[in-house]
Amino acid sequence: MNKPRGSRATCGNDRRLAREAGGKRPGVRSLPSVELPVSLRRLGYRSAYWALRVYWFLLRPSSRGVKCVLTHGEDVLLVRHTYGPRAWELPGGGTRGDEEPVATARREMNEELGITIDDWTRRGETVVDLGHHRDRVQFFTAELPAPEIKLNRAELSEARWFPRGQLPPDLGRYARAIIASLPEA
Repeated sequence: MNKPRGSRATCGNDRRLAREAGGKRPGVRSLPSVELPVSLRRLGYRSAYWALRVYWFLLRPSSRGVKCVLTHGEDVLLVRHTYGPRAWELPGGGTRGDEEPVATARREMNEELGITIDDWTRRGETVVDLGHHRDRVQFFTAELPAPEIKLNRAELSEARWFPRGQLPPDLGRYARAIIASLPEA
């Protein structure tokens, strides 16, 4: 059976009405969102990390990302991820598509630490060949007015403030070099 002419216009009209109604189509109920337990979300991060390692090994890609040096006075925030090496590292993450690096920094700090930072200073860039891929990382700094953060427990197992002169010995592949490259506070 053929659809009546004009049905496409009706669909387009439905989309327009949905935008005007805050993204919901008239007469269509949305399902409630479900928050998975932290243990399942951590398993997802670990599985994705191992899948990435296979992808990196097979295709040798290059990636772009950011690392963020967050300070509160003389202290620097370091984190441990729930996947990959368990060394202390600077928070950060990968850039999505055409996303600007500073937008990546904003997004990642909101996702990982539950904080919103608009005042970033770009400090430099480093390129590392590691784990069968080339990683181009830009790094940014921001001073936080208060040390309170809200950890994403699925992605981060721990976060701690360290005095800049007393960093832990088990630092990740970027942290020591990036922190050392920064001007003294």
